[in-house]
Amino acid sequence: MKKFFNEFKTFAMRGNVIDLAVGVVIGGAFGKITTSIVNDIIMPFISLLTGGISFEDWKWVLKEAVVNAEGVADPATEIAIKYGNTIAIILDFIIIAFAVFCMVKAINSLHRKKEEPAPEPAPEPEPSAEEKLLTEIRDLLKEKN
Repeated sequence: MKKFFNEFKTFAMRGNVIDLAVGVVIGGAFGKITTSIVNDIIMPFISLLTGGISFEDWKWVLKEAVVNAEGVADPATEIAIKYGNTIAIILDFIIIAFAVFCMVKAINSLHRKKEEPAPEPAPEPEPSAEEKLLTEIRDLLKEKN
């Protein structure tokens, strides 16, 4: 049993597991931010375009709510497919997916910059005509000696 717990401790303390845990916590917080952006910023504009109807009100009623003796409808008895909420969640997902795409694209570009080889040094310039002539003269003088 002690070996099992030691293996678990080794597994849990690896860098990848801790990085994953941090990612999950940050992802959860990021999810709340995007949900707020969708519900509090984007959806009011869409509701404005649709005549003030909230996405949560978009539903397909299969069975109407039962009206009690006082004339008040009991919403718990209504059976409906609430597709408006699904649309909001899909928008939420699209925003999160776009943000993750942008983040991965930025990280990949940083990795590419690290992997790029150092630029090759500029080739030595060609010797001028005078230098070539002086080199020939030097070589001729060496041959005579």
